[in-house]
Amino acid sequence: MTTNRMIRVNELLKREIAEDLYRVVHEQDFDLSAVTVTHVITSTNLRHARVLVSIRGDDATRKNMLNKMLRHRKEIQHRIGRHVKLKYTPHLFFELDESIAEGDRVLHMLDELEDAELTDDESLGETRP
Repeated sequence: MTTNRMIRVNELLKREIAEDLYRVVHEQDFDLSAVTVTHVITSTNLRHARVLVSIRGDDATRKNMLNKMLRHRKEIQHRIGRHVKLKYTPHLFFELDESIAEGDRVLHMLDELEDAELTDDESLGETRP
């Protein structure tokens, strides 16, 4: 399968999975606004798809919400099979995407370094342009 087609399939599945999460998961302690489907990586034979999700909150909350999504995986797969016309309906594997949290951590560290540099410059009496 060509690369452009795989990109389109991944984006289509990402959009469908995100919509189906909102339609399927209706548990009280599941905060749908905290969940973002960031990437879908489908195998070339369309049999499997890794669904990377970003979930706001502490580790316990994220694991709890991921487990709830895993419990509804088959229902989401079934809905995808009905709405998306592919040769095979991929078997979904949900995983936490840590890249956004890592990016936030790096940006926070850069801000701290910049603040420390400004504080050092002010203590030496230098002014920055």
